[in-house]
Amino acid sequence: MLAIRLQRNGRKALPLYRIVVQEAQRHPLSGRIVAQVGSYNPHTKATVLDKAEVEKYLNNGAQPSTRVIRILTKEGVKMPKWVKMPTEKKSAAKHADKLRKNQPKEEEAPAEEAAEA
Repeated sequence: MLAIRLQRNGRKALPLYRIVVQEAQRHPLSGRIVAQVGSYNPHTKATVLDKAEVEKYLNNGAQPSTRVIRILTKEGVKMPKWVKMPTEKKSAAKHADKLRKNQPKEEEAPAEEAAEA
């Protein structure tokens, strides 16, 4: 089975990624890839894709990773129906009842009485 995933390149603290088609059982850094179909720079959000090659591999059953799905949909590549779209993460605060904005308002009456006297 083939997978479309990101392969990290670049240097320390400045990653650059290749978008590669690779056997799913192999590690992304193993170096043995089927095809390189593009590149992605996370700092500038610049993406270079060979859309025809990507669509060819998708139609032949290559499974894209969740990050690659986001990149490909942003670039306008049509996804097959069987590809599971990543869900949006919703952040929820732990112990939301303890946050200041969720506490009941304190009465300001004692401060007003002191100002009038």
